[in-house]
Amino acid sequence: MREYLKNHPFAVEAFFETSLVLTYAVPVQRLASYIPDGLHADTLHNTWGFVAIAMVKTKDLRPKGFPRFMGNDFFLTGYRIFVTGRTGGKRLRGLYILRSETDSTRMTTMGNIFSHYQYSTTDIQYTKTVDTLTIQSKASRLNITVDTIATETPLPTGSPFADWKEARRFAGPLPFTFTPLAEQHSFLVIEGVRQQWVPKPVKVLHHEAGYLKTLGLEDAVLANAFSITNVPYYWKRGKKILCTP
Repeated sequence: MREYLKNHPFAVEAFFETSLVLTYAVPVQRLASYIPDGLHADTLHNTWGFVAIAMVKTKDLRPKGFPRFMGNDFFLTGYRIFVTGRTGGKRLRGLYILRSETDSTRMTTMGNIFSHYQYSTTDIQYTKTVDTLTIQSKASRLNITVDTIATETPLPTGSPFADWKEARRFAGPLPFTFTPLAEQHSFLVIEGVRQQWVPKPVKVLHHEAGYLKTLGLEDAVLANAFSITNVPYYWKRGKKILCTP
């Protein structure tokens, strides 16, 4: 029963008040040890792989169709690698989750019952001013500040992308999230469904991500940053698939 519950047995819906995603470029070979067999890094020119930090202010997370008052409000920080998997002749682009953090102990408990994402609770401070947004966590050594009103937003210095159109392919979230199961090359895939999803490029004023240092990726290059606001979102039931190597 416990394993059944962790396999996302029902659809879930939520409302994203704010979603800020910073994507970092890493030489693709540096990511190989973090990606399970059956998946491959999703790359740019077969040279760069990408790790994203998604910071999401979430409202009313609940089983799809349940009333909103039964939902959970929390802040989520997720660290993901952009990956691909091939199943039944189809190539799926998605994310492999490395770490999930939240400021809600209730969400940590529920998330670890109903998913494989290994939630942990941390301190998260969300500060919005007229022209900036800052997200900080002392325990997680996270400190991000972006300009929310800049009319001209250049790509970050050193980004491998040629322009924002190319960068948009690695903005996240992608449709699929992969979780490895016990059987070789077997994965639980959860498909996300979004509406009104129009990511806006944002200018990053400051960024520190202690978890990247823990992974040995302290020299990862900030490649893009996008934000969205006020978007309904839901995840379908989990589905087991077999990915061919």
